[in-house]
Amino acid sequence: MMNNFCLVIGQINLVVGDISGNVRRIIAASEEARDILQADLIVFPELTLTGYPPEDLLLRPDIMIRVNQGLNALKKYIVGVGILIGHPEGEVRGKLYNAASLIFNGKCLARYFKHRLPNYSVFDERRYFIEGNVPSVIKFKGIKFGITICEDIWFSEPAVYAADSGAEVILNLNASPFRQGKSELREAEVKQRTLETGLPIIYINLVGGQDDLVFDGHSFALSSQGLPVARAPAFQQVLFPLLLNRDVFGQIEIKGNLAKKEDDVVMVYQALVQGLQDYIEKNKFPSVVMGLSGGIDSALTLILAVDAIGAKRVKTVMMPSRHTSQMSLDDAEEMAKRVRVSHDVLSIEPMFNQFLETLVQTYADSTIGAMAENIQARCRGVLLMAISNNTGAMLLSTGNKSEMAVGYSTLYGDMAGGYAPLKDVYKTLVYKLCRYRNSISNIIPECILNRPPSAELSSGQCDQDSLPDYEVLDRILEYYIANDWCYEDIVFAGNDAEIVARVIGMVDRNEYKRRQAPPGICITSRAFGRDRRYPITSGYNITEA
Repeated sequence: MMNNFCLVIGQINLVVGDISGNVRRIIAASEEARDILQADLIVFPELTLTGYPPEDLLLRPDIMIRVNQGLNALKKYIVGVGILIGHPEGEVRGKLYNAASLIFNGKCLARYFKHRLPNYSVFDERRYFIEGNVPSVIKFKGIKFGITICEDIWFSEPAVYAADSGAEVILNLNASPFRQGKSELREAEVKQRTLETGLPIIYINLVGGQDDLVFDGHSFALSSQGLPVARAPAFQQVLFPLLLNRDVFGQIEIKGNLAKKEDDVVMVYQALVQGLQDYIEKNKFPSVVMGLSGGIDSALTLILAVDAIGAKRVKTVMMPSRHTSQMSLDDAEEMAKRVRVSHDVLSIEPMFNQFLETLVQTYADSTIGAMAENIQARCRGVLLMAISNNTGAMLLSTGNKSEMAVGYSTLYGDMAGGYAPLKDVYKTLVYKLCRYRNSISNIIPECILNRPPSAELSSGQCDQDSLPDYEVLDRILEYYIANDWCYEDIVFAGNDAEIVARVIGMVDRNEYKRRQAPPGICITSRAFGRDRRYPITSGYNITEA
C-alpha cells in the first residue's frame, strides 16, 4: 500500500540548445531530490532536454543524436528516483513528437506524445511536431499517473482520455510563458479539467528567460475538487516537494506549501528582472552599458539591470547636448550615485555641431526639426555602441512600448542596443513599476517620477507636445493592439475621433521601425514581434468605412 509518496516538481531554469548542460542540471536536481527530499519521483518541464522553445534547432539533422545521447546519460547516471522529463522524439523533418518519458533505474517505463500542438501567438509547434493521439498512464510505486503536456490541459480530451484509462492523478509538463494575468487563467483552466475528470492535477512549469520570453514557474497542484493545495513561488528555481497519499476512500490526496500570489505589478517587475538577467547570463555578456538621461524610463531600466546582475556590472553614460537641462544632469548623477554604478558624462555637442556644419552645406533648410533631433539621438547611439564594442558590455535600450508603438523613437539612435527591457511595458505601467520599486527601497528620486517626460531634443520639448497624454494614448493602444478593436469601437468607447485616427496612423506607419528594434521581454498578451505580425507594406486603412 502506497504511503507518503514524495513527488518533487523540478521547477528549473534550462538553456535552449545546451543539451549536455541541461542533462547535468537534470542529474543534479534529481540527486538532490532523491538524497535531500527523499523523492520517489521528480517531474521536469516540457522539452526539458532541449529547453523551450528550441525553434529551428529542431530542424537540424544532428539534434536527435544529441537528445538520444542525453536520454542515455540520464538512464545511466540517475538511479533510485524516477524522473519524468520532456524531450523531442522521432525523426527530424519526419515524425517528430513533443514527448515525455518516465525513466527509472535505467529503463523507460512510459512515453507520451503531446496531443495538442499550439500554433498561435509565440507558439508554432506544428512547424516541427506531429500530434500524438494515445493516452499514457503508468503505475509507479502504487499510483497510476496520467501524463499530459502543456497545451493538452487547455482542452478536455487529453485529460479525460487519461482518466478513462485509469489515471488517479494527472501530471502536466509545461513551458508556459508569463503574461499579465496568466497565473489566474492557468489555475482556472486546470480547475475545469479537475472537475471534468474528478482527478487531482499537478502542473509543472518552466522558470527563466529565453530571448523575448520569460517563464514564471508558479507550478501548482489542484485537488480533485479544483482547490489549490500547493503552489511553488514565481520566478524562483526550486525543487518543490509534494506528498501524495490515499484518503479513506482510496483517492489521491496532495499536500504541499501554498506560496502567495503577488499582484500584477510585482509579477511584472519580477518578470523583467528574470528576463533581463537570463538574457545577459545565458549569452555570457560580462556587463551592460546604457544611456542615463535623468528620465523615468532610463531610471527604471537602470534599477532592473542592477537588480538583475549587480551594480558592479552596470555602466551608465549621460550624453548632454545644448538642449539638456541642468535638472537632467543632476537627476542622472543622483540616480547613478544611489545605485552605485559607474557613471560618465560625455557631451555630444562637438559631434552634433560637426553633423550640422556638414549638412548645412547642402541641406540648409532641413537641419532643424526632426533631422536635428534625430542626429542628437544617433550621436548618443554611436557613443554607446562604441563603448559596447570597446568593453564587451551589452547596450540596453531604454524605450517603452508606448513610444515603440507610435514611432516616438529614433532608428540607430535611442533604439540602438542588444536588449530592450521595457519594450512591452506601456508608459503608464513604467510609473507603477517605479512606485513599486521605491516601496522596497526609496531608490528613484521623486523629481524623476514627477517631472514631465521629455526627450530633450529641442528647446522646451515635452512628450505631450507630440503625443496625447499617456493615459489616453495607452488606453487607445491597448484597444487597438491587444484587443484588435476597430476605429469606430475605440471612438465609441469614449475616445476623441481625431486622436484615435492619429494614434492608429502612427502605429501602422512605424511597423518598419519595430522590425529593427532589439528584442525585449514579453509581458502582455500582444507584444510586438511574434505576438503581433503585421506587414510593413500595407494598404489596409482601419479608419476607412
